[in-house]
Amino acid sequence: MKELRLMKGNEAIAEAAIRAGVDGYFGYPITPQSEVLEYLMHERPEKRTGMVVLQAESEVAAINMVYGGSGAGKMVMTSSSSPGISLKQEGITYLAGAELPCMILNVVRAGPGLGTIQPAQSDYFQSVKGGGHGDYKLIVLAPASVQEMYNFVELSFDLAFKYRTPVLILSDGAIGQMMEKVEIGEQKVRLTDAQVKERCPWATTGKDANRERNIITSLDLDPNKQEIFNQKLQAKYKVIEENEVRFEEIQTEDAEYLFIAYGTSSRICQKSIQLAREKGIKVGLLRPITLFPYPSKRLLELSKQVKGILTVEMSAGQMIEDVKLAVECSVPVEHFGRMGGIIPSPGEVVEALEQKFL
Repeated sequence: MKELRLMKGNEAIAEAAIRAGVDGYFGYPITPQSEVLEYLMHERPEKRTGMVVLQAESEVAAINMVYGGSGAGKMVMTSSSSPGISLKQEGITYLAGAELPCMILNVVRAGPGLGTIQPAQSDYFQSVKGGGHGDYKLIVLAPASVQEMYNFVELSFDLAFKYRTPVLILSDGAIGQMMEKVEIGEQKVRLTDAQVKERCPWATTGKDANRERNIITSLDLDPNKQEIFNQKLQAKYKVIEENEVRFEEIQTEDAEYLFIAYGTSSRICQKSIQLAREKGIKVGLLRPITLFPYPSKRLLELSKQVKGILTVEMSAGQMIEDVKLAVECSVPVEHFGRMGGIIPSPGEVVEALEQKFL
C-alpha cells in the first residue's frame, strides 16, 4: 500500500533523503529552509539508517564537509537559502572542479543582501550560470510541488553520480513552506563500503594494494593541463544538454501565446491559462524542469507557432535571457514579475499578457 503524508516541502526533502539512503547531511539553519535540518534532527536518521546529520558552525563549513564526504564516495547533501548559498559558492566551485557528486538545495528568498524571508526566484543567474568562479555548471532541477521536492532528491543523486557533478534543487520559500499530500517511497539501504568502492573507483576510500592512489583536487598549476581539464568539463556539459533535458507542457497544442515559468510561477500560470482561455486568448505553458540543461530546442520549436512569449518570474527578469537566446529573435519575448517576496496573482499575469501583446 502506498504511504501518503501531508508534509511541507522542506520536510519532504528531508524524508526523501532518509528514504534514498543518503549518507550525510551537513547544513546550517536559515529561513525559509530551516525545517530541513529540524526534521532530520527530529527523525534521528542515524538510528533508522545510520545517516549522519550535522549542524555545522557555518555555511562555509557545511559545504566543505560535503566536499569531504563526497570525496569518499558517499551520498551527501546540504541545504540553505539564498544568502547561505552565496556563502557556499567557493565550496560549490571546488566540488565542480574536483568532479564530486552531491546534492544542494536552495530554498530561495528575496534579496539582494539579507532581503526578506518571503519567496523569490532571483537566484536564477547564480544557480544556472555558475555562482562561483570558473567555467563550470551545475545540473539544476526546479520543483513545482511538494511531491517533486520529494522525487527530485533521488533523481539528483542519480544524476550527480552518473556525471560526477553537483546537482542543485532550486526551490523557493513558497514550495518549501507549503503543505501538500506526498507519496512516500520505500526505504532504501545505504550502500556498504564495498559497494561504494565499486560505484566510485575514483573515491578516497583507502588505497588498495593493486591500484594507484586516488587524489582528489581542483588545483593544477600547469595551464595546459588545466585547459584540457576545462575542455573535459565542457564536453561533459554538452552530453548533459543532449540527454537530461526535462520539461512539462500544458495546453501548447493550439497556443497562440506562451507562458514560460518554473517553480511557483508555473503553478500560478496554470490558473492564468484558464482565465485567459475564458477570454478567448489561446495561451499555453512550457515549464522547464531542468534549468540547466535548458529546454532550448523545444522552446525554439514552440516559438514557430506563437505570436508572443511571456516569461513569468518572481524576479526582475533573469530566465528571460535564456528564453531570448533559445528563440533566436524569432518571436517577441516579454517579462512579467514581482519582486521582494511578492507572489503574483493569476489575474496579474493575464493582465500583463494583454498589455504586452494584445
